[in-house]
Amino acid sequence: MNDSNDLAALDALLDAGASHDRLLDWVLERTSTPSGSIHVMGADGKLHLAAQRGLPDEMLGVIKCIPVGKGMAGLAAERREPVSLCNLQTDTSGDARPGAKVTGLRGTVAVPMLRAERDVAGVLGVGRPEEHTFEGAELDFLRRAADRIARSMPLPADP
Repeated sequence: MNDSNDLAALDALLDAGASHDRLLDWVLERTSTPSGSIHVMGADGKLHLAAQRGLPDEMLGVIKCIPVGKGMAGLAAERREPVSLCNLQTDTSGDARPGAKVTGLRGTVAVPMLRAERDVAGVLGVGRPEEHTFEGAELDFLRRAADRIARSMPLPADP
């Protein structure tokens, strides 16, 4: 992962109006993670699923709309900080919802997509089947990518 080159490639995708699906594919390719999601903040103040890869069908109904403060994505939005688990399967922190174990993922992170320090546009989540801690340069890269994506997103429309 060459941070400056990769982020320049992301900027080109954003300038071209890439879909959430394409942006998620790009993030997964760059981070060598097989699973992930992008949730966008709706005018209703909830996170709505905009793109996903590698998540089981039985989970999609549960993650279609997530209240802020619930589960990893909701907590990342609420805290405006990444929420990371080394092993989702054995986690007892309460950060992940009990049903999240159906993903089979272990190393997971939910990163808020911030337009500005306090303005949450959505949440980017990625996960791996093996234990993994997202930290250091890898986490910084995800944060920078998430924030770039957020700044390209329109503000939610009024309900």
